[in-house]
Amino acid sequence: MSKYISNPCPLCSSPEPQLFHEDQLRRYLFCPECDLVFAHPDSYLSREEEFKRYELHENNPEDGGYRSFLEKLYKPMIQHIPGKSAGLDFGSGPGPLLKMMFEEQGHKMAIYDAYYARDESVFQLQYDFITSTEVVEHLHHPLEELDRLWSCLKPSGTLGIMTGIRLPESDFSSWHYILDETHVIFFSLKTFAWLAERWGAKLEFVGKTVVLFQKS
Repeated sequence: MSKYISNPCPLCSSPEPQLFHEDQLRRYLFCPECDLVFAHPDSYLSREEEFKRYELHENNPEDGGYRSFLEKLYKPMIQHIPGKSAGLDFGSGPGPLLKMMFEEQGHKMAIYDAYYARDESVFQLQYDFITSTEVVEHLHHPLEELDRLWSCLKPSGTLGIMTGIRLPESDFSSWHYILDETHVIFFSLKTFAWLAERWGAKLEFVGKTVVLFQKS
């Protein structure tokens, strides 16, 4: 498809996104500049509707399966940060298990969540590492939020992101990730490479869902 839509890319602000896919619920646009696919903003849920969806999530800190899920990001992050580091978990949710996991290893961890821990003062500090698990796909203003996180990272610090990554060989229309209407932006490997170039960061992919950015 090559039909242009009058709605700029929310990540790089390119003015000429293309219609990428359409289903009964939403239209999805593709940005040829940064390779982002995003849902058209007219389909975004309200803040109240989003919160109702998040309340259905079962993120119990006592759940061993949830801990194993978070270890996909936790384990590579631990290898990149020195002992007794200070970190921020962006999008911690109602049960900040990742915070607990890092604190078990002697690190200090602040949290932020737009619904459950909305303390903007955390963005006035600098951190050795920042984590964000299953959050970036929800961002309505991704460049603003991600640049803010990057500015909070100390030199040589690491930003770790876990999210579903759109692969060119996969069938987008049948991807389970688009069934969640709170998921509005979909990163590809090229999108993360675009971010790394913007920040002058070292980029590393771990498994199928984890991305690490190291600040120079």
